[in-house]
Amino acid sequence: MNPALLVKAAASILTNEKSRKAVGWVVAAVLSPIILLLAFFCAALSGGAEHNRTAVDLCFHGGAIPEGAPAEYRAYIEEMRDSFALLDAAIQAVEGQMEEGDTLDDIRAKAVFYALYFGAETPSAQAHQEFVDCFVTYEERTRTVTTVDEDGNEVEIEETYTVALPISDLQQVWQNIQQLTGTEITPEQQSNADSVYNVVKYGVSTGTEGWIPGADVPYIGADGFCSPIGAGWESRVTSEFGYRSDPFTGETRGHTGMDLAVPTGTPVRAALPGTVTAAQYHSSYGYYVMIDHGNGLSTLYAHNSQLLVRVGQTVEAGDIVSLSGSTGRSTGPHLHFEVRVNGQRTNPRYYLPATN
Repeated sequence: MNPALLVKAAASILTNEKSRKAVGWVVAAVLSPIILLLAFFCAALSGGAEHNRTAVDLCFHGGAIPEGAPAEYRAYIEEMRDSFALLDAAIQAVEGQMEEGDTLDDIRAKAVFYALYFGAETPSAQAHQEFVDCFVTYEERTRTVTTVDEDGNEVEIEETYTVALPISDLQQVWQNIQQLTGTEITPEQQSNADSVYNVVKYGVSTGTEGWIPGADVPYIGADGFCSPIGAGWESRVTSEFGYRSDPFTGETRGHTGMDLAVPTGTPVRAALPGTVTAAQYHSSYGYYVMIDHGNGLSTLYAHNSQLLVRVGQTVEAGDIVSLSGSTGRSTGPHLHFEVRVNGQRTNPRYYLPATN
């Protein structure tokens, strides 16, 4: 082809904003295997899977990038953080068009974006609003509103407005992204996105595999109180609230909560909406979380293997706040669960939703 014609065609494309964005998506997608290969190479030099986990944590949860990190690695983290800020703004705009309490799974959107573009030169230059639009459908609706006419009289009129509806079928989301980028999304990219999502949301890359029955969904009673380990918690009680024989000393002592036997890595869910007031290690509680639910009510979750929330973070009933374990003063994997009223421990059985 004539070089002059190529230059002219390129200039025409680059002077059109829509065309530039399309080219950007295509270039990023085409280079994705190369980028992933480079990222893998960096990971192998810096600690493999742990390096990858650190990158995810730094992008999703913030924090200081380790001193001495390669400049390229630092740039990847900073670029992805910039992209996440843009995605947050786009998600907020879309949720402003939602009704009936609908929301977008922001972790899912970011995990997909991360899997596709981590390591790209400038992922923050992508069309973030269009990317978020891949996770919703738009529907035109009508409503009756009251307005004032020219004579100052109140009148009712019909108006049309647009509502955003979240897409629950992830495969449809992938198809939308393929249409946006103009390239095929590989099974490996989809698998990477799932792994990132599970690591951020649940703390493990395998999602719900190995969890006890019923732990994959929140179990919430009529009063809104959620079981921290799902339905069927009654069969897992190994130590009640009140006096008992201490498992270490044999002495009779007061037990400040209820022990629930669960394997290490079981998701632990918030009992009620609230604010995290503690997420740290304690010599007896091990890794524990405390949540203030207001009106003097708080709950505590102890002996965890991993904490998934931060102090000051707000949570909803059923949100996963930690993964169970056997840290601190513990003889085996279990959850120590406390309910406190104005600082006084009380029997969790008064609050937990009965399964039957």
